[in-house]
Amino acid sequence: MEFSSRVTSITPSSTLAITAKAKQLKAEGHDVIGLGAGEPDFNTPQYIIEASYQSMLDGHTKYTPAAGLPALKGAIAQKFKADQGIEYAADEIIVTSGAKHSLSLLFQTILQEGEEVIIPSPYWVSYPEQVKVAGGVPVFIEGKEEQNFKVTKEQIEQVITDKTKAFIINSPSNPTGVMYSKEELKIIGDVCLEHDILIVSDEIYEKLIYGRESHVSIAEISDALKEQTVIVNGVSKSHSMTGWRIGYTAGNKEIINKMSNVASHTTSNPAVMSQYGAIAAYQEDDGSVGNMRDAFEERLNKVYDQLNGIPGFSCVKPQGAFYLFPNVKEAVEKSPFNSTDEWVTALLEEEKVAVVPGSGFGSPDNIRLSYATSLDQFEEALGRIRRFVDKYNG
Repeated sequence: MEFSSRVTSITPSSTLAITAKAKQLKAEGHDVIGLGAGEPDFNTPQYIIEASYQSMLDGHTKYTPAAGLPALKGAIAQKFKADQGIEYAADEIIVTSGAKHSLSLLFQTILQEGEEVIIPSPYWVSYPEQVKVAGGVPVFIEGKEEQNFKVTKEQIEQVITDKTKAFIINSPSNPTGVMYSKEELKIIGDVCLEHDILIVSDEIYEKLIYGRESHVSIAEISDALKEQTVIVNGVSKSHSMTGWRIGYTAGNKEIINKMSNVASHTTSNPAVMSQYGAIAAYQEDDGSVGNMRDAFEERLNKVYDQLNGIPGFSCVKPQGAFYLFPNVKEAVEKSPFNSTDEWVTALLEEEKVAVVPGSGFGSPDNIRLSYATSLDQFEEALGRIRRFVDKYNG
């Protein structure tokens, strides 16, 4: 059978692949420490679970509008007003089956065949693949480590063509944890306004920020940037609801309307009980969300220096999310392995520690480790990694 060229151009998710390999080894009885998955290790807060359960008892088990429950849209709109000071009407919001679904619908909606999307690297593994599936062309610009993985105005301007349709920004970032300041966002926004480039702002980690920094959405900087921006967000990371699959998009109502049309013919509505759980997530608070954030910050502060102290490792300290993204080029070069991917595979096989190679994020000299795991487990993993490095580096 001959398959669609769009499908055959897609590469498997490196995060899911390493997680699957780790689970296989674990099932075989090995003591595996997985630092690959991008999800909190806490359970969903109890008040959210109870709200979802109650919704089913109350008979809310049928179809909802494809774009989501009006009550959930209202809760999302209130969240935007409270957190960013920006207002969205109900027809400017769509609720989707996870933020990944939001991005997929968006690219299907806005891209004509061959149109280009500028993607800064390191990038989340699914951005380029989703662009390709929608018939678009990913165009990469490198956020260098000496620039804290951030891209500049000049880099963006160098790759703009008459086919450029959109620019993706992810702040805080997966995989680096780096966050753009308001001033940096404005500079990027001005370039996009000048060239009429749609800004796709992935803000899924906005609640997981550490130190004295605070999240800034590029859409809140000015009315013009709000009109030029589509925000993608969800409750997966902030409320430890990865399996509930609730994301959303806010932006121009014509874009949202077209995304809703596509959803109505593909997935229909997101699971109704998950939507009621998300309403509770935004309308109630028992302190769980803040406690999770505090736990992640404590872990980061305790393990960052330990990681940076491993020979051949150097790591930019993240400001948000729950990932460390060290450069391991020196350690790999001193080992018998020909690439970071081979090094990561050997680490899993020999020391039973699963990390994600940076190649999937556009940074082949790096690896991603998630500290969304217990401190004891993470410190044990670091000990195993150091032993692995010492074994081959002498």
